[in-house]
Amino acid sequence: MAYKTATQTDAEKLQIGSPSRPKRMRMPGLIQSLCLNDVTHYPALVFAVSFVVLWLTAWIGWAVMRRKRALDEELREDFGFILAGTLTLLALLIGFTFSMAINRYDLRKTYEEAEANAIGTEFVRADLLPAADTANIRALLAKYLEQRIVFYTAHAEEEFQHANARTAELQNELWAAVRPAAAAQPNAIVALVVAGMNDVLNSQGYTQAAFWNRIPTAAWALLTVIAVGCSVLIGYGSRSNKAGFKLLPILPLGASVAFMLIADLDAPRHGIIRVKPQNLIGLAESLHPQAK
Repeated sequence: MAYKTATQTDAEKLQIGSPSRPKRMRMPGLIQSLCLNDVTHYPALVFAVSFVVLWLTAWIGWAVMRRKRALDEELREDFGFILAGTLTLLALLIGFTFSMAINRYDLRKTYEEAEANAIGTEFVRADLLPAADTANIRALLAKYLEQRIVFYTAHAEEEFQHANARTAELQNELWAAVRPAAAAQPNAIVALVVAGMNDVLNSQGYTQAAFWNRIPTAAWALLTVIAVGCSVLIGYGSRSNKAGFKLLPILPLGASVAFMLIADLDAPRHGIIRVKPQNLIGLAESLHPQAK
């Protein structure tokens, strides 16, 4: 029966931390995060930027374009069809993008549950090994479980990077803990333990891939272009001066709220809507007395 052998190359592939980089001058937390990530990682910033941009473009259509060349009554009916079609397209794009964000959020929740199941199953299967190996593997799994919870709950970038580095170290130690037993007793029972450990390590990779799977930049760009076009058209098609100016913020506000919600669902580490590791926390609470 063939077993997977852990090599240094395999361990490096499992590492989720970013490669080492030359030290740079420290910057404020928000500025440094913006340099590492794009604006869509921060839902509140998405709301502020989109509202300002959309309101400004609506004002340009109302104050600049309408005054330079106002709509004739003959063209207003055709303009209404164009505006309605553009708004419909914007609504469809928002709906599709929201669906993409929901699917990615659900995928992250699914993989969190899968991680908890894999760790819990391996914790039980470790009892099939000799007593010394069982105690070592269970102690390592308890430490590994703590780092996986930190992966979901970390807010500071330094804490997250430290958890990544510690997770990679524990993965190497976990595989090294089952390798001697697999070499000494190559039977079906030990193979079950090795396969369970392989599931533990693979589940982390699936989770990391799900956290990296974000809405494409092209989708955000298309959404932004259509929203800007709608804002310009609404400002340009306004009939009155005072009343039209008061109604200008309605579309920018509604679209900005939608963008913020999409970004909140799509951003794994920022915003209000985050994947809470309920299954991992529940597993840690249930295993804590046994780990001791």
